[in-house]
This record gives sequence, C-alpha cells and structure tokens, in this order.
Amino acid sequence: MRHGKKFNHLGRKSAHRKAMLANMACSLIEHKRINTTVAKAKALKQFVEPLITKAKVENNQTTEKGTHNRRVVFSNLRDKQAVSELFGNVAEKVADRPGGYTRIIKLGNRLGDNADMAMIELVDYNEIYNADKPAKKTTRRSRRGGAKKATPAPVETTATDDSEE
Repeated sequence: MRHGKKFNHLGRKSAHRKAMLANMACSLIEHKRINTTVAKAKALKQFVEPLITKAKVENNQTTEKGTHNRRVVFSNLRDKQAVSELFGNVAEKVADRPGGYTRIIKLGNRLGDNADMAMIELVDYNEIYNADKPAKKTTRRSRRGGAKKATPAPVETTATDDSEE
C-alpha cells in the first residue's frame, strides 16, 4: 500500500533531498534548462513551480505580500542571485501564464547505469518550441449556422474596342 507517500524521497534523507532540490532549482533558474534523471525532474517540478507562482504574484501585490513571498522563496532556494533572477526576469516572462511553467522532455537512458534521463526547462525560454506556434487567436467560432451570406452580384464587363480610334 502507498498510504502517505505523497512525494518521491529519492533515496535520500530529508536534509539532503531539500538541499539537492534547492541546488537544482537554482541551476534551473540560472540556466533555464538542466539535464537530470526523470525522477529528479518530476520532484523538481513539484518543488519549483509553487516558487515561480509566488514570484509571479509578488509583482501584482502590495509590498508586504511581495516581501513575504520573497522571503519564503529565499528560505527554499537559499541563493540571492537565483531569487533576484526569479523575481525579475522569470516573473516577467511567465506573468500571463496560468501555470505549467516547466516542461520535462525525456532523453533516453544514461550510458553508465541505464537511468532514464530527462531535460527539464522553463517553458517560456524555449525559442524552438515557441517559434512555430502562432499567436493565440482571440476569435471564437460558433457551431450554429449564422445568417446566409449574400452572393455578390455579377460584375458586367463592357467591351472596349481600341481599334476604332
């Protein structure tokens, strides 16, 4: 039975796991994508997405709420440069996204121990995937039949003779 197993312990004690996730989150914020195992990528996604949401909310709230969010994020990340990058550039980039800030792409197996490898990245910083997608369309189409379109009247052409001049 898996009662009470809400997250993956990754075979580490809690202090080691928290330190590892904090370091991986700082690297993800700094480099915008990192390669790791699939299990660590999934654990990192659960760790970092609430922090990005706190950084995003900070820009829209009053200073008291923003200061509190910054302190909460710093207590998890423990890196001043990563926190300033997160609350600056990353929060601006993901301001209109309602969630799902990271993407996990499976890469195959590692040669040494055959572990499943994955790349985790911040979605808004990947120009390859975002380049081919057009801007979001704002028009909606209805399934109901609308008014019938009037057919344009045929245009009459007059024959002109240039040879008579």
